[in-house]
Parts: sequence; structure tokens; C-alpha cells
Amino acid sequence: MTDVITKRNKQKKNYSQFGVKRNWQLLVMLSGAVIFTFVFAYIPMYGIIMAFQDYNPALGIKGSPLIGFDNFTRFFQSFQFKNLMVNTFLVSFLGFIIGFPLPIIVALLLNSLRSTKLKGVFQTIFNAPHFISVVVLVGMIFLFFGEYGLVNSIITHFGGSRISFLLEAKWFRTLFIGSGNWQETGWSSIIYLAALSGVDPQLHEAAKIDGASRFKRIIHIDFPAIFPTISVILILSIGNLLSVGYEKVLLMQTGTNLATSEIISTYVYKIGLTGLSEPGYAAAIGLFNSLINVVLLVIANYSAKRFSEHSLW
Repeated sequence: MTDVITKRNKQKKNYSQFGVKRNWQLLVMLSGAVIFTFVFAYIPMYGIIMAFQDYNPALGIKGSPLIGFDNFTRFFQSFQFKNLMVNTFLVSFLGFIIGFPLPIIVALLLNSLRSTKLKGVFQTIFNAPHFISVVVLVGMIFLFFGEYGLVNSIITHFGGSRISFLLEAKWFRTLFIGSGNWQETGWSSIIYLAALSGVDPQLHEAAKIDGASRFKRIIHIDFPAIFPTISVILILSIGNLLSVGYEKVLLMQTGTNLATSEIISTYVYKIGLTGLSEPGYAAAIGLFNSLINVVLLVIANYSAKRFSEHSLW
């Protein structure tokens, strides 16, 4: 029995060595991504210590005194805590609910087009906004929705009164989510189009012979084919639900729409890098936000694993 186990271990060792030698080119290509992730994602984790310190840049991380969970307690007791959580959740959740199905719909519609040229034209139209910078995009928002912008000009032309889209807090989420979906829907649909390219054309031909309409073929052939991709992206999207970038929000912020536009990321930026900065306090808020995302990721993966066969782990 011992000889059999020893022989199996040698075979596994030889197979492992053979696999490394055989795939060394792929490992070399992967090494760049591994090094990049290690340098920019794992090494900075050392800075998490700042969240538990009364951080002083002059003393550094090693010299700053530890204060335990005082930074977290201060944030939880802050009068801004509720407003920041509500604003962040609403912006991210509404953007997720509206934005997640759109790339799937666009991919299914583009894939169903018979003309290859027409499909390419529409795909270019949908993908083009992705390459517009955030600054230019916000400039376009001001141009179209400003007090004397195109939209207000149309409203006044038909006898209406001007609307301060960029000054009234109630319009911030609509503009932010709408412009974001317009910019990213086409680009996000590429991964679904790639998954649809693997569908066997014979399935569609057989369905046509059986009299299935185009809509039924989309529902019963195309959609099941991309369902594993949808499950994985859904899990990752839920894991990043509260990771709303601060750049676009800051550019769209005005003094009168702060009630809805102030979110966790912008608050961390202002606390940590502007004015009388408090890096330790900002690090604690950022860490709290990241922990929520991790919890959401675990819950989403567990739910996907329980109710379907597709999960991250």
C-alpha cells in the first residue's frame, strides 16, 4: 500500500513539473498581471493600519499612536453617516437595477440582427460613448441640461419654464445614473456578445424548422447560453455595489445638490485629501465601505451557489 501511495505521489510531482514546463509561456504572460496585482493591491493593504490610528504624516504609520476602533465609532455617530449611506446605496442600487439588464438586452438585440454591416454600425454607436472622458461627459451634461442648455431651450420653446437640473438635488441621481448607463451599456455588452458567439447556429436552424419565432429563439437558445456569464457578472456587480467612484460625482456636485450627491467616496476624498485632512479617519471610512462590499460579495456568491450551478467559488 505504501509503495502505491509513493508511486502516485511521484506521478503527481512529475505531472506538475511537466505542466509547468509545458505552459511556461502562459505563466510568463500571467506573471505581469500577478506582479501588478501584488504591487498595487496587496502591498497597499499595509496601509489599513491607518484606520486604527490617530495618523500623523510626520510620524508615519509606525510612529502614529493606535486608537483602536475610535475612527469607526466617530463615523457611526456622525450626523452625516445616515445621509452618506442612503445616498451611496440609492445611487449604486438604482444604477445597478437599471444598468445591469441593459447590456444583456443590447447584446441579445445586436446578436439577432441578420445584417453583419448593420450590426457593426449599431455596435460602434453603442460603444463610442465609453471612450469619452469623465470630464468631457460632465461638460456635455452641463451643455445639455444647464439652465440655458438644449433641454431647457426645448422646454421653453413649448411654453414651459426652465428647470435647474444641475442645481436641484432631486435631479442629481437621474442625471448621474442616466449618463452612466448611456456611456457604459454598449461597452458592457461586449462580453455577452462574446458568449453569444459560441452558440451553435444549428440550434437556431432547428428552431426555425420547428416554427420558433425570433423572440422564442432568443429566450430559449441565446439567453440560456449566456446565463453562466450573467451569473458571474451579477455576483461581481453585487460585490462592487457600493464602490461608486468619486470623480464624476465631484464634477457634478454643486452647493445646492449636496443633499443627494454627497456619497462615501466623495466624503473620504474630502476628509482625507483636502483642507485639514484626517487620513486615519478617511481610511476607516474606506475600510468600512470595502467590508460591506466583501459581505455583499460573499452573500451573492452563496446565493448563486445555492440556487444555481454557477458561482465564483
